[in-house]
Amino acid sequence: MKEAQLAWLALVLTPAMGATRTWRVMEKLGEPERLFEASLTELEGLGMPAHSAQFVFDGKARAAAEDEWSRVVANGGAILTPYEKGYPERLREIYDPPAVLWIRGDVSLLSRPGIAIVGTRHPSPYGAGMAEALARDLAARRLTILSGMARGVDTAAHKGALQARGKTVAVWGTGIDVVYPKENKRLAEQIIESGGTIVSEYPLGTFPAPQNFPVRNRILSGMSIGVLVIEAGEHSGTRITARLAMEQNRDIYAVPGNVTNKNAWGPNTLIKQGAKLTATWEDVWEDLPSNIRLQLEEEMGLAGSDESNAVRTASLFNEARLSEHERKVLERLRQDESTQLDELIEHLDGELGSAEIFTALFELELAGQVRQLPGKNYIRTM
Repeated sequence: MKEAQLAWLALVLTPAMGATRTWRVMEKLGEPERLFEASLTELEGLGMPAHSAQFVFDGKARAAAEDEWSRVVANGGAILTPYEKGYPERLREIYDPPAVLWIRGDVSLLSRPGIAIVGTRHPSPYGAGMAEALARDLAARRLTILSGMARGVDTAAHKGALQARGKTVAVWGTGIDVVYPKENKRLAEQIIESGGTIVSEYPLGTFPAPQNFPVRNRILSGMSIGVLVIEAGEHSGTRITARLAMEQNRDIYAVPGNVTNKNAWGPNTLIKQGAKLTATWEDVWEDLPSNIRLQLEEEMGLAGSDESNAVRTASLFNEARLSEHERKVLERLRQDESTQLDELIEHLDGELGSAEIFTALFELELAGQVRQLPGKNYIRTM
């Protein structure tokens, strides 16, 4: 642990010192480690409130930082400060970058080219399916998928990236030891196990306060080269993320929605305002800066290697591998609308028995071609 890193952490943990104020103090200090040597008068002269300066001068800030650092390491995490090379340059460019990041997983992912996928917590089957499919297709082409691990579109995006064995980053509005929502505990574990990353600007133990999530959205858009919006209401956190992305000069992509669905208002409005209409991964891919696209193509080995061919078709379904029963069931399912099990059995009456349909659905689920929704409803994933 270096003194400079400890100084950044100490200042962030000091009462009344947010990210913006911390950056200003550090710019005036020049050398972060000088924080612990400064007199009370000098600290106040840096623009710190009197009680904040006293907290630092009394050694309480350093003690809090050392304690937090120990607890982070014990929890398998790490602290990232602007003092280190691993701090993502794209994030450093925004108006109010985080002064400290709490990390679990691969730090290097934060600096890789990535697309943020965001949307409503209550998507339609179409919205959830599009989020999963687009995330899977883009992750298969080495783009990192960033999202907030909230219910709905965020969760679908992370799952899509994992299906492609790609990399995904979850930006939390809680401490990295506080999973929210709780039902995504297994998803959080899978992200880390797959070589992904969980990142937050909040100390350990921070609970999911509503005000944290709009604030964390600037990190989500800030680390990305573009933001893809899939279903969002008129007054939603997703709209905040899109606005932040525009302010940060990030590209905006949007999946058009059914105008009768209230959650189509967000993406449809963004498209009217100039966001790129997105229906497939190619719509994002062809819009990437040429240097990034070349970098990713090089990584995939598009010179004709067997691996690259596999990656390019990672999300394409090879129907030749389907059994006759699976093919018939899949033909009856749609991507944009769920089908209830009883309805499926009725449609296939005379062709397949219920036991054969159950077996086919089970195999298709295992293969990732079909997803079961609540109420025995099924939807195609591709």
